[in-house]
Amino acid sequence: MSLPSYPEYKDSGVDWLEKVPANWSIAPLKCCFMIYGGSTPKSDETSFWDGEIVWVSPADLSKLSTLYINDSARKITYAGLNSCGTTLVPEGSIVLSTRAPIGSLAIAKTELCTNQGCKSLVPKAGIDELFYAYCLLASTKALNLRGKGTTFLELSADELGAFKVPLPPFDEQAAVAAFLNRETGKIDALISEQEKLLILLAEKRQATISYAVTRGLSAGAPMKESGTKWLQKIPSHWDVRTIAKCTTKITNGYVGPTRDILVDEGVPYIQATHIKNGRINFGNDYFVTREWSQGRAKSILEDGDVLIVQTGAGTGDVGLVSSQEAGFNCHALIILSPDPTVLSGAFLCATLQSTYGRETLASIQTGAMHPHLNCGEVKFVDLPVPPLVEQAKIVDFILSETAKLDALKYQAERAIKLLTERRAALIAAAVTGKVDVRNAASEELAA
Repeated sequence: MSLPSYPEYKDSGVDWLEKVPANWSIAPLKCCFMIYGGSTPKSDETSFWDGEIVWVSPADLSKLSTLYINDSARKITYAGLNSCGTTLVPEGSIVLSTRAPIGSLAIAKTELCTNQGCKSLVPKAGIDELFYAYCLLASTKALNLRGKGTTFLELSADELGAFKVPLPPFDEQAAVAAFLNRETGKIDALISEQEKLLILLAEKRQATISYAVTRGLSAGAPMKESGTKWLQKIPSHWDVRTIAKCTTKITNGYVGPTRDILVDEGVPYIQATHIKNGRINFGNDYFVTREWSQGRAKSILEDGDVLIVQTGAGTGDVGLVSSQEAGFNCHALIILSPDPTVLSGAFLCATLQSTYGRETLASIQTGAMHPHLNCGEVKFVDLPVPPLVEQAKIVDFILSETAKLDALKYQAERAIKLLTERRAALIAAAVTGKVDVRNAASEELAA
């Protein structure tokens, strides 16, 4: 889309705006909006909570997929409203997160109030809230530069009120808002399609791995009952063995505090954050001394070992140790060393990534809030075990098929990145007057 510029520009005197159309004014936000802070009723007073009043927090704003808000995770009562310093603001107000993070926002579709992490901007006469919602989205970086604080940045009411924004004539505000609503809607639809594709690709990847490691590659092969929950039937010439009977070592990495053992360089130290999709992605960020590592030789990794995240949000994620990671040490990860006469590390890793593997590991986790896997439980997990030659063929097939899917995933992710950048650039150009969209709507209708 090629859009014209305005016929004449002037210097705005504002860094983030640079030049603006000559007929636009510049004003601080407090001249365009009444700005209200938020507050939180006492958490232990039950009469203040679970009411009908929408009470927005930065977390509510961060979860939105649209530019509007009409609900919140928690609501308060009128008693709660009157007990603290929050203010009920009308529909059409802009709710802006002013800490952790600064810049998330939405337009109220109902009367609401906020906690202290947000400010509510109630538009004055001659102000189009949708234009300024887009304007504030375009100025997130500039707003963050005005935040203060050591633990987290916070934007004060005074700083927000003094923040300078463009002030076009009202009809131009409305024209820009309508243009952006339409054009970002088109871009959002394209992004949504790519996001759906990513979901389908992830499902296809999971199904490909799961079928291959539990059914094999020969469609007509005779099958037998595995006798194992979730595994069901397997090829009749396969075995079922526990992990303990397929491995030479089951142990775990050091589980103590790391603050006194990490150094700037030395032996790479693998942690849970490095394990994803069957791979180890070490970012050269954690190291221990060679002496410390040798003192914990049981967790020194070997080529073909399989690592399982033992605790935390990624519990059950697995990664295969390659020759590149051999000699590394690790933290709070279960280490499985396959018996090479029975099982390959690559096949073991693929099996634990399958739906069967994931469900089985999930079933033996302990702790709901802080999930954890114990080596003593993992060793009793049953595995489908084909002959080694067949394992190698299955692994080659999985690598080939997932490589194709990963290439499509990369293309979809790149498309989303480019569309997101295009969306942001279009918003910034329109709200700062770098492009003239006043006639864009009528020209589109004429076309």
